[in-house]
Amino acid sequence: MVEKARILIIDDDEDIRTTLTTILKDEGYAVESVDTCQKALEKTKNKFYNVLLIDMKLPDMEGIDLIPKLPATVPKMRKIIVTGYPTLQNAIEAVNRGADAYIVKPFDVEKVLATIREQLKKQEEEL
Repeated sequence: MVEKARILIIDDDEDIRTTLTTILKDEGYAVESVDTCQKALEKTKNKFYNVLLIDMKLPDMEGIDLIPKLPATVPKMRKIIVTGYPTLQNAIEAVNRGADAYIVKPFDVEKVLATIREQLKKQEEEL
């Protein structure tokens, strides 16, 4: 049996965490969520996640500031920035800091799922 892809949602909005968790579990993913960057760092220290959905604005630091602090893994954890404050500068900075994709809130569920599938495919190609 193929192991489910593991996804970590990092967002301080409980409604978004709950909604994304439900949608992603329905798609067959193993999903966990946290509300701060610090909790995300603790989780990623001991566990590999295929995909991280990282909110841009978090209470303890900016989501893009979290990216370089994450552990290096093989294959690489795919990092997707999710923001309700989209600007060209944010998108460029996110990519420059190591984000693999950028999604705008309010998000279209199909776009989120397509982005996750695309990132998982890229991750598989790294192996």
